[in-house]
Amino acid sequence: AIFKNQWDFFNLDYDGFIRTTDSEHQKCVQNAFEIMFEKGDIYKGTYSGYYCVSCESYCAVSKTDNMNDKVLCPDCLRETTLLEEESYFFKLSAYEKPLLDFYAKNPEAILPIYRKNEVTSFIEQGLLDLSITRTSFEWGIPLPKKMNDPKHVVYVWLDALLNYASALGYLNDLDNKMAHFERARHIVGKDILRFHAIYWPAFLMSLNLPLFKQLCVHGWWTIEGVKMSKSLGNVLDAQKLAMEYGVEELRYFLLREVPFGQDGDFSKKALVERINANLNNDLGNLLNRLLGMAKKYFNYSLKSDKITAYYSKELEKVHQILDNANSFVPKMQLHKALEELFNIYDFLNKLIAKEEPWVLHKNNESEKLEALLSLIANTLLQSSFLLYAFMPKSAMKLASAFRVEITPNNYERFFKAKNLQDMVLQDTEPLFSKIEKIEKIEKIEKIEKIEKIEKIEKIEKIEKIEKGEEALVEKAEKKEKEKAPPTQENYISIEDFKKVEIKVGLIKEAQRIEKSNKLLRLKVDLGENRLRQIISGIALDYEPESLVGQMVCVVANLKPAKLMGEMSEGMILAVRDSDNLALISPTKEKIAGSLIS
Repeated sequence: AIFKNQWDFFNLDYDGFIRTTDSEHQKCVQNAFEIMFEKGDIYKGTYSGYYCVSCESYCAVSKTDNMNDKVLCPDCLRETTLLEEESYFFKLSAYEKPLLDFYAKNPEAILPIYRKNEVTSFIEQGLLDLSITRTSFEWGIPLPKKMNDPKHVVYVWLDALLNYASALGYLNDLDNKMAHFERARHIVGKDILRFHAIYWPAFLMSLNLPLFKQLCVHGWWTIEGVKMSKSLGNVLDAQKLAMEYGVEELRYFLLREVPFGQDGDFSKKALVERINANLNNDLGNLLNRLLGMAKKYFNYSLKSDKITAYYSKELEKVHQILDNANSFVPKMQLHKALEELFNIYDFLNKLIAKEEPWVLHKNNESEKLEALLSLIANTLLQSSFLLYAFMPKSAMKLASAFRVEITPNNYERFFKAKNLQDMVLQDTEPLFSKIEKIEKIEKIEKIEKIEKIEKIEKIEKIEKIEKGEEALVEKAEKKEKEKAPPTQENYISIEDFKKVEIKVGLIKEAQRIEKSNKLLRLKVDLGENRLRQIISGIALDYEPESLVGQMVCVVANLKPAKLMGEMSEGMILAVRDSDNLALISPTKEKIAGSLIS
């Protein structure tokens, strides 16, 4: 009930909600086990290995770390337990070549692409057969009765992954071949990629079932660059955030702020800035202005027959942006889809400022004025069908201003066909509200940051003491006390700083450099009527396609230099910690070439 309530609260629709304890799922797993066993893909043996309770999987000894005579899991770094027990195994090793062939023929089967490269690299190292049953406990799905082996239960990954099949009724009805499953997209976290990208397709191959279309792998949300953890007290309650800032607003922020697949650092300040700038100002105020002018000048009634006569170029542009936005969705580049969608609203706001409808009214150019307002109305209506996927209630409210419902038929009529409509508008409640407490949020976040740092330091100190490293703790504390204040040599003058010219840049192109696994060739717009070429060592942290369209900070007056035979005309600013690198970007969209001071 808790999970179902969460889905309902966040306006997430589903066709069926199942649990792996359902009787129909149990039947599916038992039938699948029989088929695999009779095919020779399951056999009985003895397993001895280091088992990680947290990850619910065994670890190969060669992939563990030794610390104080403890064997740690390579994935979560928690202590493992050496177990030996009788087990049934799935012949995963037999599917190395079929899996590699599948990913070679389907290069976009895993998104982002670099995750697919991780998977194929792992497979190429060789796959071990997979233990799929346990005898050390009773909870789990019993083996089929014909196996006559009641002490074994099917465990975790064969059981869990088959829920995708049982949800579709497969193996309860043996004639059901999971039709249309080849169009399925799985949305999974990066920490369970291996199980979905290796075990699951191997199971499907064993059962002669169609493979999924795509695995879409998302990253993690972090706090101050640190993964959320109960022990650190930095876990965010999404429902509380939504109750404070709005469900739709939170959905928009989470989908817009970070490129899909990458980790993102959560900030309430950034959330509020997105709400105020994008949702309230760009979209909400645009609708309010349209309704106000439509009422004042035309009593809400707008004809569309003169749009092409006055605004054919503008109409072509908004349709092109809509098509671009829609094209990013199947690629799981959701942040780009939303970015393009809100580029439309920005374009329409600028068009109002340029055309000055109040001047058109004053000059009795009512035909052109009506064409302008009708163009805006038709574009907003068409955009609501794409917005619906991200913010369903806001999209329905937006469409209601034009007396239209979001339905499949209307999607075909208004969005795909892009037919221009005569309209009678109606007032609607404001789409969004501006949040005024941003300064208070900044202060709270600073206090929370200090408290978290202090808590992390205390935890690290306790862990060192527990490991018998009291002397190291005392030495570190003594060294901290003896730290001298910064000397004058650490400072630079304001005049020196003014010599550094840092500008906002917009990445237009990004490519890998041959014979280098670290360097990317970037073409960056700095507002100079030409694109600058910058060579940047970020290839290990960013895929080229994920960078196009991203705002970055550039040292613009750095002396040009050659790297790997390529001329570099600047430097992209970034920050690196022990785990990874992150580009430094403006929190709000700025004009390329804007000077940072």
